[in-house]
Amino acid sequence: MASDTNTSGSGDVVLHLGHEELVIRQRYEILSIVNDVLIALWFLVGSFLFFSDATVTIGTWLFVIGSVEMLIRPVIRLVRRVHLQRYRPAGSGTETAFDF
Repeated sequence: MASDTNTSGSGDVVLHLGHEELVIRQRYEILSIVNDVLIALWFLVGSFLFFSDATVTIGTWLFVIGSVEMLIRPVIRLVRRVHLQRYRPAGSGTETAFDF
């Protein structure tokens, strides 16, 4: 479905989105939020594990996992963009700058 924007006389921008586009956006937003929470958890737990010499190796692995999750973040955004293009003809509407 295509989206279009209209401006009213008051300067408000009204954005019309198709149902499919809203569902796609919501799914990718949830995926992005879950990914961000996992990144925070890996780095937080890994940081605490660095306090003990016995758990430094596990902490290092959690930092590696967190780094991989940070790589996944732009992949989610790219896949979302490609997925949305199937529902929006080229040149119609504008892409909003969500960070997910």
